[in-house]
Amino acid sequence: MRLIKTIFLTTILALSLSAREQVNVNFSDLEINDFIKLISKITNKNILVNNKINGTVDFVSTSPIYDDELLGILVSVLESKGYTLMQDGSIYEIVRSTEAAQHNAQVAKFGKTVHGSLMVTQSIKIKGENVDIVAAKIRYLISKTAKLMTMKESNMLLITDYPKNIETIKVVIDDIATNNQAIVKIVYVQNTEAKKLQTRLVDIGKSIFNEKIESEAVKIILDDNINGIIIVGNKENVKKIEELIAKLDVESKTEKEVTIFELKNSDAKSVLASLTAIVDKQVFANPSMKPNISASEEINSIIVIGEPIIIKGIKQIIDELDKEKYQVYVQAKIIEINKNDASELGVKYGFDAGAISSAGLYSLAANFGGSPVAGIVGTELAGSVIGAGATKGFALGAAIDFLETNGASKSISNPSILCVNNKESSIYVGKTISVSTGTVTSTTGLSGLTSSFKREDVGLTLKIKPRVSSSDKVTLDVEAVLENILDDGTNNATGQPVTSKQEVKTQAILRHGESIIIGGLVKSYERESVSKVPLLGDIPWIGEWLFSSKSTTDEQDNLVVILTPYVIDKSEELSKLQKDLGILKKFQDKYNIQAFENLKKNKDATKEKEALPTKEEKPFKGIL
Repeated sequence: MRLIKTIFLTTILALSLSAREQVNVNFSDLEINDFIKLISKITNKNILVNNKINGTVDFVSTSPIYDDELLGILVSVLESKGYTLMQDGSIYEIVRSTEAAQHNAQVAKFGKTVHGSLMVTQSIKIKGENVDIVAAKIRYLISKTAKLMTMKESNMLLITDYPKNIETIKVVIDDIATNNQAIVKIVYVQNTEAKKLQTRLVDIGKSIFNEKIESEAVKIILDDNINGIIIVGNKENVKKIEELIAKLDVESKTEKEVTIFELKNSDAKSVLASLTAIVDKQVFANPSMKPNISASEEINSIIVIGEPIIIKGIKQIIDELDKEKYQVYVQAKIIEINKNDASELGVKYGFDAGAISSAGLYSLAANFGGSPVAGIVGTELAGSVIGAGATKGFALGAAIDFLETNGASKSISNPSILCVNNKESSIYVGKTISVSTGTVTSTTGLSGLTSSFKREDVGLTLKIKPRVSSSDKVTLDVEAVLENILDDGTNNATGQPVTSKQEVKTQAILRHGESIIIGGLVKSYERESVSKVPLLGDIPWIGEWLFSSKSTTDEQDNLVVILTPYVIDKSEELSKLQKDLGILKKFQDKYNIQAFENLKKNKDATKEKEALPTKEEKPFKGIL
């Protein structure tokens, strides 16, 4: 009996000590430090104050409050001053809010409901969503001094904040997870082909759902085995697709047809624009006969829903728009011809034209034309890519090779490019130079300058845009830009390179295999040369002054671009063209050999003729 009384009294005492008491609190313009002392006495808590907190607090109360609520009021007052209250055993310490996470905030167990007025640390598990995305969405809910960290490995949030904020965040996260929960629905298609229906549904889904919002995205998957559609998404959007399937599956019984035109040579987006422009201008007696046209970029196809007779007309338009496009294979030769060397070579071989321009090059080529072509190639040229222009084509090639063989020209580049009709293509040949953009003096103790540079391209840019008018005629829009380095910076005070720029824009109508020459890109410079008497000119000092001389000549280099287009109407013709060009190269080599031999014979014959005495001259007989 005595033991029972003892247990009863102990229980009553514990309940009385833990019971919440009500207090009447009402004060005005009370210093915060005095308020802290007041709270400490009422709540019987030990509060450590490391910093003096200035300011006053007013509290108006019309009814009693519980003593444990006073700590919440104190935390609110401290928070307004940038401080908060942390518990360490039986002692409460006032610390800066920004440092609360570093003062051993109480750690609440995972999943436990947190309460109270003091900051706590708790981890929150994120389900069905990326933790970083969730953190970005709920970050505005935490207090300004709270700490939030994501752990990707476990897809969890770690947060240090006031209990009320943490509980609010939990509720919001639960709502987000509920709204984003995806479901799977299988719908069996009864009256139409599931594949066609799935294609239409995908296009419709792109229009009514924002795919950039993950919660809005809907996957529409085809299952041929069951002739059905599998829908994955949130409940509301899945229901919309399911309703669409029910409607479209019924509509398939009508006279309207769904036709998918797979494009082979054209882009679905551009074809759709053309078809839409045509259909929009048509007037239909019955508006329901207007076809529904859409494009699927994934399979590069046009999808048409409409009456069979309308679809038949659309098919004719698509067939024309989807024809294989012309291609133009352009061979380019970029050569640099020295004017003086070419002139000397012309005089040496008796050429009619020494100036190397577009016309001069043709004049030079005329010395290699004529009957030798027929003798070398014979009837084999009849089916070649050159055709009737064989004589001019071989003569031009021989002239170019002859100049290069004799050092009057050099080949810069021989690129080839395959262009699509009405599409611009470009070729660049050149180099990259460094140009100073500024100099900065070092501000540290070390002396010196720091220079910054940028890289600039300097060279030849060739842009070509073909427009094919027939299988053997093409219009070329040509743009050539030549940039040269006049001075690398060593001959001017700035130390910067000096460049020049020349630009040519032209348009030419050429036949298949016909060549065009773009000239007029000229580079002028001075060249110093030294001539001296053999042996004597090598004597130090004396040889330099008496037996040698220096001269400066003005040189001029002409950059000539030769373009030869070949029209290709079918892709398989490209291989045949490459083969024909290989055969043509062999013919050119044979032609060159014979043309150079004939030229040499003419030169020797001219020298012998010039060496014979004229009628006025008398042969020298000697004195014997």
